[in-house]
Amino acid sequence: MRTMKHLVLAISLAASSALAQPAPALLPALNVDAARSSVSGISAGGYMAVQLHVAHSARFGAGAGVIAGGPFYCAEGSVLSALTRCFGKTSIPVESLIETTRKWAADKAIDPLPGLANSKVYVFSGAKDSVIPPATSEALVKYYAAFLPEKNIVFKRDVPAEHGFVTDEGPAACDNKAAPFLNNCGFDLAGAILAHIHGPLVARSAGAPQGSLIAFDQSAFEAGHGMGAIGYVYVPKACAGGESCRVHVVLHGCKQNATDVGDAFAKGAGFNRWADTNRLVILYPQTGKGATNGCWDWWGYDDANYAKQSAPQMRAIMAMLDRLSSGPKK
Repeated sequence: MRTMKHLVLAISLAASSALAQPAPALLPALNVDAARSSVSGISAGGYMAVQLHVAHSARFGAGAGVIAGGPFYCAEGSVLSALTRCFGKTSIPVESLIETTRKWAADKAIDPLPGLANSKVYVFSGAKDSVIPPATSEALVKYYAAFLPEKNIVFKRDVPAEHGFVTDEGPAACDNKAAPFLNNCGFDLAGAILAHIHGPLVARSAGAPQGSLIAFDQSAFEAGHGMGAIGYVYVPKACAGGESCRVHVVLHGCKQNATDVGDAFAKGAGFNRWADTNRLVILYPQTGKGATNGCWDWWGYDDANYAKQSAPQMRAIMAMLDRLSSGPKK
């Protein structure tokens, strides 16, 4: 009987605790110019960043940052191709992927390709990356060269980094390959990406970020298809106060979402202090437990049309962007 009483008490306390948890906030509606958006991501997030950039170039025309990622539609819907060619174990058929891109644009499955022409792309490959080798990033550079001027593409590959997001103040050594995959290499990758895409920046804020990192309810945009229950958005004070801002979407890698590392990536990747001084809202969408290894869908585990505008995960992110840009304009 004593055991039963303890069990009932434990259940009651657990229920009370669950009820006491605050509901995630709504994604705010701000004075955002959605047509000046940009995107970046690492690994699976890098592939997803390429998908968003190419499929929605009218919205992400400012550009993209791709860390340890490869060309658009690299896997062509095959997990075997994802694990071989896209991981640098066999060659990537770049010319074929370029032709597929052109066909999909003609079929209106993705935005018209001239939208890419003025984009800026920053490609990063860690010199010691044991997961995604430089050859994969080289294929990405070759792919983008079919649509962008050479001067618009930067390829950085001389930092001795393992497979992770590089910072100049992260918690782990540069050769780390473990969660939360934030590696201190003495190089500010977030700042380099933003400066290349958006031009000269105002110096980042000193000390802790001054805006607000908000956990918001993602189920309002998509409750399934591998999306997480919450996402994160960093809103600088100026943007919260109604000033005109831009959005930079940042996509985590596999095993780097809120389920696995909490808000460590959203807090530690290095974008937020740059956002403070450059009127940038930083959107950190999140995969959830339904996502294979916490990865974004860049090979078709969730939807056969994962790289087209109709893809559920991309639709959800675009809906978040719509919400952010729906506030009053000054």
